[in-house]
Amino acid sequence: MIVAANFKMHKTRSQTQEYLNELKKIKFNGVKVALFPPASALMEDKIVGAQNAYPAINGAYTGEIGLEQLNEFNIKRVLIGHSERRHILNESQKFIAEKFNFYKNQGFEIFYCIGEPLEIRKKGIEAVVEYLKSQIEGVDLEYEKLIVAYEPVWAIGTGVSASLEEIKETHKEIRNFTSKPILYGGSVKLNNIKEIIEIENVDGVLVGSASLDVNTFKEMIKIAKDMK
Repeated sequence: MIVAANFKMHKTRSQTQEYLNELKKIKFNGVKVALFPPASALMEDKIVGAQNAYPAINGAYTGEIGLEQLNEFNIKRVLIGHSERRHILNESQKFIAEKFNFYKNQGFEIFYCIGEPLEIRKKGIEAVVEYLKSQIEGVDLEYEKLIVAYEPVWAIGTGVSASLEEIKETHKEIRNFTSKPILYGGSVKLNNIKEIIEIENVDGVLVGSASLDVNTFKEMIKIAKDMK
């Protein structure tokens, strides 16, 4: 079971350190825990990963971080393909696949995000599957350190999670693509995490806003421990 937290553009370095100190007061007992703080809050810790990284060691890429910066903190985990980077920052599938393959070749654990917007979901599961297929072009879905995160765009930060039936149906389809762990993300909360991780082909969760409170996130980990 995997429980991951994406802080997005929240928390300072000192706040992230305080969060980690509090989080480690509980034992994870076999649950894989991952934490993705902002780039300014990266630190050397086995559960910390980067929310984004440029596919280069270093170079003239203003505003980016690359392998050299991640190596300084001994970070070997990265989040790639998040919908906010696809839709807000207009990252193309070609560029996302380039990132994936660069960090695959560096042996990173990759949390790879896919998910459809509402207008695609309204067309039905077949349209959703075709859309998700377009988001995995150029990506090795059997890479040994791959973790797929399914996050329907219309459920991210809206407070509205996909229905249990929608999650079940979509994760079943994604399982046809890969044998690697599949996480669900999209308004995961303390009051729905148990039902979500009980679903077949759901191997954990990627939590956004609900993870910002460390006590809530600790409770989520405890629920996952009890169910693994």
